Amino acid sequence: MSKSSSYSRLSRRDFVELVMAFVGAVIGTGIGLPLVIYLISPPLKAQKEDDWVSLGALENCPIGVPSLLTFTRTEVNGWERTANSHGIYVWRRSETELTALSNICTHLGCRVSWHSVANEYVCPCHDGHFAIDGEVLQGPPPRSLDQLEHKIQDGNILIHLKG
Repeated sequence: MSKSSSYSRLSRRDFVELVMAFVGAVIGTGIGLPLVIYLISPPLKAQKEDDWVSLGALENCPIGVPSLLTFTRTEVNGWERTANSHGIYVWRRSETELTALSNICTHLGCRVSWHSVANEYVCPCHDGHFAIDGEVLQGPPPRSLDQLEHKIQDGNILIHLKG
């Protein structure tokens, strides 16, 4: 009997090429897939949207005088880790009432400082002046200092930071 014409026989060379291609695909997938996951996973990780940051005890802020409280916040963006120092002026108006203001000038982002003699915040870059409540008194700033949402919990001042 003769062999059927529809049946094709696989040569030894074709069989070795097929096995080598399969082994190469398995090895390539075994090495390549973790590599791709490593490369794309950090940017896809969920970042914290909102944070409450503790500024310390309420008793450390005297009534009637703005106090500069600082903290450091570490942020991760992909593989980049940055630590930024932030300053917040806390103006305690009474035992339970306070205002939390950013120390960043709304004009060009310089750091303002409290001048107790003049009873105002002053921006050293372009001579912007702000009242104790953050309102613009004079100079180029287009708006008042940013007020931050805050709360007092267990005797500590917490501020709310977005993103």
